Amino acid sequence: MNAQLANWDDLRVFLAVARAGSLSGAARALGVNHSTVFRRIAGLEDMLDVRLFERLPTGYALTPAGEETLGIVERIEENVATLDRTVTGQDLRLSGTVRITATDMLALWLLPDHLAKFRAAYPRIEVGIAVGNQTLDLSRRETDIALRIGNTPPETLVGRRVGQLKFAVYGAPDYCAAYPDPDLAAHSWIGLDGGHAALTRPFAQLLPGVRPAIRSNSVACTVQLAKAGLGLAVLPCAIAEQKSDLIRVAELPDAFALDVWLLTHEDLRHTARIRVVLDFLTPALAESLKKCTKGPEI
Repeated sequence: MNAQLANWDDLRVFLAVARAGSLSGAARALGVNHSTVFRRIAGLEDMLDVRLFERLPTGYALTPAGEETLGIVERIEENVATLDRTVTGQDLRLSGTVRITATDMLALWLLPDHLAKFRAAYPRIEVGIAVGNQTLDLSRRETDIALRIGNTPPETLVGRRVGQLKFAVYGAPDYCAAYPDPDLAAHSWIGLDGGHAALTRPFAQLLPGVRPAIRSNSVACTVQLAKAGLGLAVLPCAIAEQKSDLIRVAELPDAFALDVWLLTHEDLRHTARIRVVLDFLTPALAESLKKCTKGPEI
């Protein structure tokens, strides 16, 4: 193997392919196109004079040399992230970029108004938002702040519980008028997939044997399906109450409530621009989450 050191950007691409198992998955994770990933991997293999991946019909699989390289590169990644966090954590300037990751429902309906006010107050701080249901790693500096839902945040992170996301059953007015049956089990349902276990588990307990006619991995999509009159859906009150074309048809037990957290890595908690984002968003989001008034029932 050639002893020449690889460019860190090439190694990041290598890590992305190794973790995703495909060029397309790595490209999505890195926010670049497929051809860029292909070119970087080919260049890295040429430079190291070793084949790192087997090209299979199902994707890219690490060769023995690739497995060995992965262990080395992951240690480099950890050291780079530690250095980055240490240096960034000493930054006292109210300028620069703060990256926030959030699920689609939080990014689309809870963040925009607050970020507009934040930018007016702190114009020198740029905000980047990564939207998705996958969990980005704060330890690797894939993001600076995570707006996450869950009652047990990772012990490796520090942050603040900003409130609780309450859920209720909602439907479109036309659907509710056409199907006024008070028995929830008699309705058509729009459900979430297994990636939302915190909601699918209590749903199965509430309505055993009921299978949603339509499933989605996106709460934002579920909202649109409910608005289209395709059935009832379990939706966050703080979001659904903003929709005049949805009505609340039933309350849900506390098992459906989920805590909302603003989290960061311990090494970044004293960075001025990150702290000011946390200080600004915590009360703002808490106020938004309180907007969950009792609605009419069918």
